[in-house]
Amino acid sequence: MPTLVELEAVAHGAPPPPFDREDRRRMGAARDVVEAAVASGEPVYGVTTGFGQLASVRVSAADAARLQINLLRSHAVGAGPALEAEVVRGMLLLLAASLRRGHSGTRPELVELILQLLERDVVPVVPSRGSVGSSGDLAPLAHLALVLIGEGEATVGGERMPGAQALARAGLRPLTLTAKEGLALINGTHLMAAAGGLAVREGQRLVEAAIVAAALSLEAFKGSTVPFDERLLATRGQPGPARVAARLRELLAGSDVVASHADCGRVQDPYTLRCAPQVIGAIYDALAYVAGALERELAAVTDNPLVFPAPSGDGESGEVLAGGNFHGQPLSLPLDHLALALCELASFSERRVYALLSPSYAGLPAFLSPQPGLGSGLMIAQYTAAALVNECQVLAHPAGAGSIPTSAGTEDFNSMGALAALKAREVAERASHVIAIELVCASQGLEFHRPLRTTAALERALEQVRALVPRLEEDRSLAGELGDLAEALRTGVLVFAPEEAIA
Repeated sequence: MPTLVELEAVAHGAPPPPFDREDRRRMGAARDVVEAAVASGEPVYGVTTGFGQLASVRVSAADAARLQINLLRSHAVGAGPALEAEVVRGMLLLLAASLRRGHSGTRPELVELILQLLERDVVPVVPSRGSVGSSGDLAPLAHLALVLIGEGEATVGGERMPGAQALARAGLRPLTLTAKEGLALINGTHLMAAAGGLAVREGQRLVEAAIVAAALSLEAFKGSTVPFDERLLATRGQPGPARVAARLRELLAGSDVVASHADCGRVQDPYTLRCAPQVIGAIYDALAYVAGALERELAAVTDNPLVFPAPSGDGESGEVLAGGNFHGQPLSLPLDHLALALCELASFSERRVYALLSPSYAGLPAFLSPQPGLGSGLMIAQYTAAALVNECQVLAHPAGAGSIPTSAGTEDFNSMGALAALKAREVAERASHVIAIELVCASQGLEFHRPLRTTAALERALEQVRALVPRLEEDRSLAGELGDLAEALRTGVLVFAPEEAIA
């Protein structure tokens, strides 16, 4: 089964795992059950019947293949801009992973073609809107699946073209679908799982970046490390706050800046410094919950109906069971929670930016400008952070709170999990920019305390920031530099901790 780390790697261009003999065996056993059901004429949802509200309409064995093609064409009614290539590659990986587990009743050739799309950089063009997150991500997956039969659109090496042309360009041939296969292709949670999984990975990196940003801000403020004392956190008993406090102690241990203000007389720092373990720690725990839900989904089979071949040698043919594994609620709730958690992370960071730029605190010049008045310094960077946080607050509204029935009421409660996943990624993008702004402001503030130096770990972090955003000596446009830093934080180009610590 793919992990979140492997999902991200394949989404960004790594090859998928190979298709092996055991995959073929499992899929073959399930396929035999489907073919037996078609031959017998027994009613099996989506195989010998229509779909949704039309499930009571019987379809003849002679029309079983045509039914699957009609399904893809009729369901490919998505809207909005196309999904990013990395999300579609993630969808392809998870679709193949689900089918190869041997409960979907499809032929091995289907998985082989999906894996070949990944290997040869054929990326279906998939509109980003249209899924209600139940009965699977129907419309987006239908657009993806059309390419497998030589229809729809795809990109090859970034060039957009008709699906048949894309397959030919890559040396591939379209498949002719047979019974059950169209339904298996579109009746899964692969959009919400792929986009959500990528959002979780981005969020994990941002939490670590936010801890480093908070530590640098504390040094710029000449704040106290007493609130991070292990004994204090032990009385709370929450794992995330304890972990964040331990990381802050590690980052700040032995700092000359901390030692320089040991007897300053300040009683308490603002919450955004003093309560950093409690707030960032709660976000850390939230991401652990979300990551757990996503990791489990990567190992799931989420189409419908599912096929359960009989144990070898017992004389039975197996069963086809209709259920609800396609429902996105197990992802929708965690992904809505992810958007809220990352919104809180951005909001918490922006408050420290505001304080860093306020005149006189900790002896820092107004707006961290070397020439206040003549230069505005980083004043307007906080405006940008405030605007981004406001957008995060809007995006944090839960998608799952807005269920709308579909299919003439047969599908009477929908998860909206696809939107939850897509907007969680949007929040991660905005949050990365806010944290980038804090890192630049904290670095600028810390440098005003020279010749004092912070710890080796934080000096290294400062150097990493400065490699992308040099110190502001006089006013210049920082838009491009801040954007590069935000992208580096979100994608893992710039990391402040080993992968095992982040994941």
